[in-house]
Amino acid sequence: MSSDLPEALALLERLVAFDTRNPPRLIDRGGIFDCLIEALGPGFSCSIEDLGDGCLSLFAVRGAPRRLFNVHIDTVPADAAWATDPHRLIVTDDRAIGLGAADIKGAAACLVTAARRTTGDLALLFSSDEEAGSSRCVKDFLVRHPSWDGAVIGEPTRCRAVLEHRGIATATATFHGTGGHGSAPRALTDSAIHEAVRWSARALAFAEQSESRRYKSLAGIRLNLGVFTGGTKANMIASSATLRFGARPLPDQRPEALLEALTGLALRAERVTFQPGFLAAPLPAPIAGQDTGARVAEAAQLAAELGLEVAEPVDFWTEAALFSEKGIPSVVYGPGDIAQAHTAGEWVTLADLACAVVDYRRILGGLR
Repeated sequence: MSSDLPEALALLERLVAFDTRNPPRLIDRGGIFDCLIEALGPGFSCSIEDLGDGCLSLFAVRGAPRRLFNVHIDTVPADAAWATDPHRLIVTDDRAIGLGAADIKGAAACLVTAARRTTGDLALLFSSDEEAGSSRCVKDFLVRHPSWDGAVIGEPTRCRAVLEHRGIATATATFHGTGGHGSAPRALTDSAIHEAVRWSARALAFAEQSESRRYKSLAGIRLNLGVFTGGTKANMIASSATLRFGARPLPDQRPEALLEALTGLALRAERVTFQPGFLAAPLPAPIAGQDTGARVAEAAQLAAELGLEVAEPVDFWTEAALFSEKGIPSVVYGPGDIAQAHTAGEWVTLADLACAVVDYRRILGGLR
């Protein structure tokens, strides 16, 4: 285990204690940002950009770096099945348990610990709206600071470099019905909830059938029906229903095309209105005139220069795609397993945290 692990755990305990759930986006300039600035110590020039609505970012720079390290510090809301206080870090013999420990405050703690142990040029971007599904912080940052030789984006990858991942498309479907008494025969056809269920069944079947299509180690699309609301009472025909869902195409599929295919599954188009939400490219992001294979090779070269083992493509989406859209070679790296992200009792292994501190220190020039 790294001798720096106790310091990383102490900082992780402080970071987990801050309530940065998104929503409700109750994040301001103080709190966790003050903690990070204090933990980094002298030598960094720090600035906070506040875009409103809980979208804040901290940019910390030392020297004249050409590579950027980015970690988001917001979390999803705590699952109702948490058995302990999600904002109190619990450390056992082999893991650290707390909301955001794996996704991805563990990486932030390890990165800051490594920064304190090194003196070289370094650029750190901590953002607070990745879980909001808008990524305003990173998009705004790249407008103001578009030129980097490489970017390392923190997400739980079990301390390996991810070079490819899926794109993402989210949308809200509003289904329309005709209200009335639940005993009426027309309830079967006129209920907005029934219409939503019929579309959902077709969409799920579409996702299951897509498993035959492959991209390297990935198969099919990923579809999640996330939030379903509607109706008033069991004896009333629902006049409206709303379904929010997310879909993730393979890296060689366009998110817009997948969303179009899903919305086209409606049996009666006049009974549903689809409102697109967050649409984002895969990693690497397609750029006109550039070969995707060459861009993967460019990211592989960055991973080799950083001394990181390369992992297979992954199912989840990250903000690395936004850096990639700007032509910046980008890899995803961090401690923890995506299987723990967004779960009750979320945890990261101590072995992963120790590995991350060692890797970050080596990358930053702190280990010989």
